[in-house]
Amino acid sequence: MFQTFAVTARPEQGPDRLRALRAELAKEGYDGFLVPRADAHQGEYVAAHDERLSWLTGFTGSAGFCAALTHVAGVFIDGRYRTQVKQQVADVYTPVPWPDVTLGDWLLEQLPEGGTLAYDPWLHSAREIRELSIRLEGSGIALVETDNLVDRIWTDQPAPPMRPVTIHPEGYAGESAAAKSARLAQDLRAAGHAAAVLTLPDSIMWLLNIRGADIPRNPVAHGFAILRDDARVELYMAAEKLAGLNLGEGVSRHDPESFLAAVAGLNGQIAVDEGSLPQALAKVLGPRMVAAGDPCALPKARKNAAEIAGSAAAHLRDGAAVVECLAWLDAQAPGTVTEIDVVQKLESCRAADPALRDISFETIAGTGPNGAIMHYRVTEETNATLEEGHLLVLDSGGQYLDGTTDITRTIAIGTPGTEEAQAFTRVLQGMIAVSRLRWPRGLAGRDIEAIGRAPLWMAGQDFNHGLGHGVGAYLSVHEGPQRLSRVSHVPLEAGMILSNEPGYYREGAFGIRIENLIVVEEAPALDTADADRKMLAWRTLTFAPIDRRLVVPGMLSTGERDWLNSYHAEVYRILAPRLSASAAEWLGAACAPI
Repeated sequence: MFQTFAVTARPEQGPDRLRALRAELAKEGYDGFLVPRADAHQGEYVAAHDERLSWLTGFTGSAGFCAALTHVAGVFIDGRYRTQVKQQVADVYTPVPWPDVTLGDWLLEQLPEGGTLAYDPWLHSAREIRELSIRLEGSGIALVETDNLVDRIWTDQPAPPMRPVTIHPEGYAGESAAAKSARLAQDLRAAGHAAAVLTLPDSIMWLLNIRGADIPRNPVAHGFAILRDDARVELYMAAEKLAGLNLGEGVSRHDPESFLAAVAGLNGQIAVDEGSLPQALAKVLGPRMVAAGDPCALPKARKNAAEIAGSAAAHLRDGAAVVECLAWLDAQAPGTVTEIDVVQKLESCRAADPALRDISFETIAGTGPNGAIMHYRVTEETNATLEEGHLLVLDSGGQYLDGTTDITRTIAIGTPGTEEAQAFTRVLQGMIAVSRLRWPRGLAGRDIEAIGRAPLWMAGQDFNHGLGHGVGAYLSVHEGPQRLSRVSHVPLEAGMILSNEPGYYREGAFGIRIENLIVVEEAPALDTADADRKMLAWRTLTFAPIDRRLVVPGMLSTGERDWLNSYHAEVYRILAPRLSASAAEWLGAACAPI
């Protein structure tokens, strides 16, 4: 099994750890210390060695930070985690709704007389520190760099990961590493940049056609890189990870301990992504730094034909595994199965595929009130039984050699309630609206994401997470820069893979989410002389039935009903031949037209 169910953090541990951290503050004469969920590579996911926020506070969400002052400790969490944080942190910590409340504004309120706020410059981006410095200007609050104070008190901190790196075959990647480096180097030269500094693990993996295992659920390795304008790549990664690998003539290997000095020694204009470049590197670059963005980000997001074909193939096999699990679940009587049972069954169905390398994130299997916790992780202590009338939110995915999957289905256990069915139908209407959409080139996620919320808005409802995130090609299940979000300014382009996942959550009662992965394509031409714009559209990659027991047919328009029936017909057509006889029979009933 990939997933375990041990409790990884406990609220009762928080007070003693906070006291120890405050002792370090007193020793140094600081008024506070920032503890982000971040590592020196500034990716979204971190290894156990870097889980400082979880270790200190008990909060295990994938985003957030703690501002630990001498008199108050704020845990900053976004809308996804406002239910979860209440259950995970002790009352010595104060949850802060972020970004509604910014760190700068909170500090001005908490330190009105000024003070000294310390931070580890490797764990905060150049943009973050620049923006915070501007907000605190004239306040008397000083930002100072220090070593990591949490590392001083974390006596049993896990060692940094040192797992081996593997070559990602060109047949899956669709382009050689040398060709990628040459293409990006040409862009550097055209912009007048001598080099680009890379810290994001998935960018380095994509550029060099390699994969790692330093972070669970994400096939990436920790390291740094410098891409020169002549297409040479300097890779700063522990030698033991690269043993026996041929990375090509244009790639040189270096000790990661020498990376800071190498960056300091660069000449000319150096392209960086200010949002992911650690402040420690920004400081040594100084005026040579050009905030041009990560040069790998958009090319990586625009999947080529091989990557899209691989993802589509992975989704078909993954869909068959999901259906086998759903068919099994439907045969179990309410009150006889737990959340852990479902997670283990689904993982065993996926594991039958020899191309599976890992799950793509910890499976979310939340029933009843647990379903309202958007990123719920079942443990041995929270494990709930699926009871009559409950809903089950089942959000999961796989890391296959040819693609990364992410799918959510909400399942009725027994007979669903009227309120739950109506909310589910609104969520479904939003998902369908996005799936059917055509839009002009040049629009970003912020321009269209409201379409997926509109049915809920009309009922005075909404959800506190983005409508969709980018997804990698056997890389991170959350990939930027593309997003379906009101804060995303990145235009959607052909080849980008995103999730389409509206939801609704009633704290203490139930949760609903439906998610498919979709890829941007050129829209088919319309049979009309009036069309005068080239448009984009979605192609659905995910195939698995949507629970018809939760659909209120009278709420659907003719177009919505036609879409759902057509989708289910396609699900049955392509998945039935891949299934066991019992699962195929179940699927036929699950995909019957409404």
